Amino acid sequence: MTPPEDAGEAALLAQLKDRATRAAAFDELFATLREQVFAVCLHVTGNAADADDALQETFLAVHEGLSTFRGECRLSTWVHRIAIRSAIRVRARRRPAADVHAVDPPARGPDQVLVGELGERLAAAMERLSAEHRVVISLFAVDGLSHAQIAEILGVPEGTVWSRLHAARKRLGAELGDVAT
Repeated sequence: MTPPEDAGEAALLAQLKDRATRAAAFDELFATLREQVFAVCLHVTGNAADADDALQETFLAVHEGLSTFRGECRLSTWVHRIAIRSAIRVRARRRPAADVHAVDPPARGPDQVLVGELGERLAAAMERLSAEHRVVISLFAVDGLSHAQIAEILGVPEGTVWSRLHAARKRLGAELGDVAT
């Protein structure tokens, strides 16, 4: 079965396989997917510096692996899978240390303090989720992808996406339970 892909992606893949057009096609692939891949990496790693490292690792792996890409899924899906694995590796290497670039936040009003505290609690709760739960909830709630799209990116059945999403929501709800009351 041929993966569903649009004509533009098929043409880009053909250019990536052709030695004469490979460099320009790779630049186009990077320009097209850079922001999406960075967002996925940011969701997994939790900070911009690590996400940037994962982004670089992703496109290096894509460049090195293009010759072995079999086309069993969309090119963009394959790149997203590599991004998730790269981000998980970068996050695992992270040294737990204070952020040396931290800056004191500007003064905030009472409403902003409540929203800021909730945001901080949510971010901390997201950090405590497993990588697979954090990825699924980020792709669904932040990026707005459907269950089917997430299943394709992760290479898992759609039912697995549903169960991971349910588990992630349940865990977040338990940690943030007093917010809902």
